[in-house]
Amino acid sequence: MAEYLGGYARMLAEVSHTGRRPTRTELGERRALGERAAEAGHSLRALVRGHLAATRTAWPDGTPARSVGGVLAAVEQAVDAFAEGYERAQRLAVRQEEAARREFIDDLLYGRSDLGRLAERAERFGLVLSHAHAVAVAEGLQAYVDTAPVTRQVESALLTRFSERRVLLTTKNGKLICIAPGDQEEVLVHFAEQVRATPDCGRVAIGRPRQGAGGVVQSYEEALSTLELAERLTLPEPVVRAADLLVYPVLLRDRQAMADLVLSALGPLREARGGAEPLLGTLEAYFDSGCRGAEAARRLALSVRALTYRLERIHQLTGNNPADPVHRYTLQTAVIGARLLGWPTREL
Repeated sequence: MAEYLGGYARMLAEVSHTGRRPTRTELGERRALGERAAEAGHSLRALVRGHLAATRTAWPDGTPARSVGGVLAAVEQAVDAFAEGYERAQRLAVRQEEAARREFIDDLLYGRSDLGRLAERAERFGLVLSHAHAVAVAEGLQAYVDTAPVTRQVESALLTRFSERRVLLTTKNGKLICIAPGDQEEVLVHFAEQVRATPDCGRVAIGRPRQGAGGVVQSYEEALSTLELAERLTLPEPVVRAADLLVYPVLLRDRQAMADLVLSALGPLREARGGAEPLLGTLEAYFDSGCRGAEAARRLALSVRALTYRLERIHQLTGNNPADPVHRYTLQTAVIGARLLGWPTREL
């Protein structure tokens, strides 16, 4: 502690005897000492207490009453300069830490860094990349940023409940991201619950656990793809899992073949009054309700008779009967493909 009080007693003595104020050089030295103390990891509270103790010890004997105010003012200036230097060093350290963390997150989620070096850096941020990890991604009506109250609220909830777990919360491209060990699904479930409880939350997607350093970016990209799929399919679920939607990437693996199926099976619907969209929505509701006419009619706010008419019209236009099990599979697959490819809004 004494090394951070160098020149302090001498300055007080001169102020007492001459009535001068601390010089700019002396205050600069106090700031520099404050920066060094912060870099060394000392507590500001302990350092201020040390200054006050040194003030009591070094208080010049026989200080005239008229000089007491000047000495106290000098103490105030010196301690304030020391604290300013300390806080400046802390702000710089925080910015450097944030920059290092952001660089690590970018390298981790883009897979751009050497995996060995990435694994070493990961330990600093609480991850062991030799283990499996899973990633959850949340999107909201507003972009998520690290400093937003919502981000801090979710982070606090996770740390409170899982303080001993290796969990990393961050933001990327306006989305809120949670990385957790692959065998601790409860962390991602809790993350989803906390995000869903905040205002303006959209949807949360959870990727599958993947092994190794490259597994994090794979799970992250899978969660992003799941969000996009859920949007295209207009799924009602607020939380979607990649494991539950694996069939859709398979269907899209050959986009040209899927486009051909959509145009072949559903293309004639464009000849209907009002275009293809109303009848496409009818098929979608019919299949989602388990091919139960009454339930599909309720979802569409139609009478059963009106629904039956639409299904018959679809049969007339396409040659495929939605009520026929053989035709049903073709139509249902084509409807899914239409949603995935954005048809009929987007030309195929």
